Amino acid sequence: MDGERVARVWLSGVGEPGDVGVWRLVEKVGAVEAMAAVQRGRVPREVGVTEKRLAGLRMRAGAFDLEGALFICAQFGGRVLVPGDAEWPTTLGHLGEAAPLLLWVRGRADLRAVCLRSVAIVGARAATPYGTRVAADLGAELADRGWTVVSGGALGVDGAAHRGALAADGTTVAVLASGVDVAYPPRHEAMFDEIAATGLLVSEWPPTAHPTRPRFLVRNRVIAALTKGTVVVEADLRSGALNTARHARDLGRHLMAVPGPVTSLMSRGCHDLLRAAPPHTRLVTCAEDVIEEVGAIGEGLDRPDGRPVLPRDHLDPDSRAVLEAVPATPRGAPAEAIAAAASVDLPTTRSRLALLAATGFVDRTRTGWRLRTPHTPPTPDP
Repeated sequence: MDGERVARVWLSGVGEPGDVGVWRLVEKVGAVEAMAAVQRGRVPREVGVTEKRLAGLRMRAGAFDLEGALFICAQFGGRVLVPGDAEWPTTLGHLGEAAPLLLWVRGRADLRAVCLRSVAIVGARAATPYGTRVAADLGAELADRGWTVVSGGALGVDGAAHRGALAADGTTVAVLASGVDVAYPPRHEAMFDEIAATGLLVSEWPPTAHPTRPRFLVRNRVIAALTKGTVVVEADLRSGALNTARHARDLGRHLMAVPGPVTSLMSRGCHDLLRAAPPHTRLVTCAEDVIEEVGAIGEGLDRPDGRPVLPRDHLDPDSRAVLEAVPATPRGAPAEAIAAAASVDLPTTRSRLALLAATGFVDRTRTGWRLRTPHTPPTPDP
């Protein structure tokens, strides 16, 4: 492993992701010299690392086991990605000074490749059955259409979205607030193993690192930056999912929300997003809505609109006009009266009546033509 990569690994264990001062230091002098500067206790004043912050970095440096982290990473077949690697997603650069220094990755998929067509699905941990059903359906439907599902691996909406994608034999990426070897929450251990086998586990924190409340919020910016757009399925007014939504909006990504019952606390955040001033959040209810928003021009538009199709919808205009003029009364009406009511000439009316009778729309009676209803037995020709 080259010196630049090793130095970034050291800095990832000594600092915290999202630290603008450390990012500026690396940008100014490179990772190798940045590591040496922290170890010496002297950094350029202009990067914004205060004496107090520098003391904290040096204190953590004494506790970080660099060789141990790399050994554990190798044990589970993981790898370290840094900017400039072929697998590094260039969209992370949109985060500017908040961009990651590196990513720890577990899984065989190519991170950059799978994120080219990816959507984030996020939401409440305390999701309702409605929220978990919607998230699972979206995850499965998007994966079935070749989109990668990205989420945070948490309980509730996140886990449902991952499981939906896995059920569809699709690709899903979990961006964690812990090391990629740490199963948090513990009940998702089996799911994380399955994700690692077919997709990817990603983190900015080294192996064995455990999550903290601030780390969940810090990792959300990566979820937003990796993807074409973010769908918020359920969120209360203080949900962390709204933090991901803000990052997506700040990055110029597509932001979408699923509406819920107006009586549900878990949908208040989604409704606030939908009600907010421009740039607007797009209301979505299915995978086609999402793909129409994030896909290429025209993608997602070739879909049924969900309206029921009735047999009469397939009739030509003359046949439809004649059918509308046929009465439902038992006696019916003669062809001449139907032609007048339909504003269709008599020969056309007679040919259309014969066609409508053959296809089961009307019956001929002794006195004319009548509509056939579901409960009306066919009338034999006189």
